[in-house]
Amino acid sequence: MRHIVSLLVENESGALSRISGLFSARGYNIESLTVATTEDPTLSRMTIITTGSDRIIEQITKQLNKLVDVVKLQDVTEGNFIEREMMFVKVKAEGESQRAEVHRLSDIFRARVIDVTDTTFCIELTGSGDKLEAYIRAMHENNIIEVVRSGSMAILRGEKALTL
Repeated sequence: MRHIVSLLVENESGALSRISGLFSARGYNIESLTVATTEDPTLSRMTIITTGSDRIIEQITKQLNKLVDVVKLQDVTEGNFIEREMMFVKVKAEGESQRAEVHRLSDIFRARVIDVTDTTFCIELTGSGDKLEAYIRAMHENNIIEVVRSGSMAILRGEKALTL
């Protein structure tokens, strides 16, 4: 089963390495990992997406909680949450018909054109992983030059929050 684990960690060098090392040392896979500072500059929020049985996820969370760098941990998938990912896609846009098609697909998916050259468009798209995958399929691989994805971020709905 897919799990989204959010962590508040000390914003110090080596914290990311120690946390990702815990996963690799035990043979657990990280499907997605995002990290950024929070409103408190001494803390970073880390979102890790991994898969495993409930027993494996329980082991992971117990081992993460033992790390000195980890201030607080929450399995977001245990509650009602919002998940989003951002993607940049650079596509060929040569000729009026191809440029019009890129615009049409971008409008359908509520994507934004963020850069334009004579032969390319760079598109920004935010949404679920499924939405991003659907955009890539619709854009046709032969038109895609490059794809850059942020990895997923998640937040619980309502009053509950990952705070100190």
